Amino acid sequence: MTASSPPLRLLLDGEALADNWRTLDRLSGSAACGAAVKADGYGLGANGVATRLAAAGCRDFFVATWAEAEALAPLGLNVSVLHGVRDEDMAIAREGIARPVLNTPIQVERWKAAGGGACDVMVDTGMNRLGVSATAVAAGLLDGLAIDTLMSHLACADENAGMNARQRAGFAALAGATSARRMSLANSAGIALGPAYAFDLTRPGLALYGGMPRGEFEGIIRQVATPQAQVLQRRRVSAGETVGYNATWTARADTELAILNIGYADGYFRGFSDRGFARRGDAALPVLGRVSMDLLAVRADVAPDVAEGDWLTIDLALPIAASASGMSQYELLTSIGGRYGRVWT
Repeated sequence: MTASSPPLRLLLDGEALADNWRTLDRLSGSAACGAAVKADGYGLGANGVATRLAAAGCRDFFVATWAEAEALAPLGLNVSVLHGVRDEDMAIAREGIARPVLNTPIQVERWKAAGGGACDVMVDTGMNRLGVSATAVAAGLLDGLAIDTLMSHLACADENAGMNARQRAGFAALAGATSARRMSLANSAGIALGPAYAFDLTRPGLALYGGMPRGEFEGIIRQVATPQAQVLQRRRVSAGETVGYNATWTARADTELAILNIGYADGYFRGFSDRGFARRGDAALPVLGRVSMDLLAVRADVAPDVAEGDWLTIDLALPIAASASGMSQYELLTSIGGRYGRVWT
């Protein structure tokens, strides 16, 4: 049976992705620049993302789970699994397809008991999420491990918070305290904090994909993902009629609508209700009424040529879309669903 093409597609700009990585690599100075490709490449498709970043020169990739590492295994990349290694992961971890990032004393002992091997280690410097303590490191917890990268994670890098400098200082104090050949602290926002945060390896995520966690990235980070949805119906509503669930929008005059095949099940959230836009060339078609699970109504008066079967571009410039919807840039990206046909350009 031949599958039909989906009425929803995601245009992915491979050159913009590569350019973003090259920009972040330049801003990382002498440090190597890796790439977080967890959550299926932030929703864009991890294999397609990693293939293009590797071609651009990226050599270090980070995923959350061993299932994500296994999906990338055919590419033969240098992958680290940020959530470490559970008992259930040991069989796949022993295959050597990726390095675990050990996060707890139990994980450290589990890895040692299994014979060790190359690993990374996360140290908590104040975020109180994952990571072993600096005190445990000083007490010898990591002795005997073959550590490639010692890392920590900034809690407030997208803000000018005093905690950034405290975390950096606490992490820098660990230099030479372990066998690690590299140290890594900065995510996308951390790179913008300057060379003191870069250490030996940076781990950008959001900015690779067109997100801007700090103003320093304005004008130098390019949009990568652009959704497009097909028009399922063009219709006219008369003055006084309502549109969508709970009748939240009422036509003040006769109005032309286009009904699009996209909704919150596709990551276009209800926060865009009466706030988002579709585009047809230079014309902006505002969202009218509530965003549904699978459908969206936009005003089409300004685009008289738009007809059933046409494709409209969904405005998803990340900083602007985040402000409009109330969702973070991270949520907008990683919530992109599987119903899109992904088209690399």
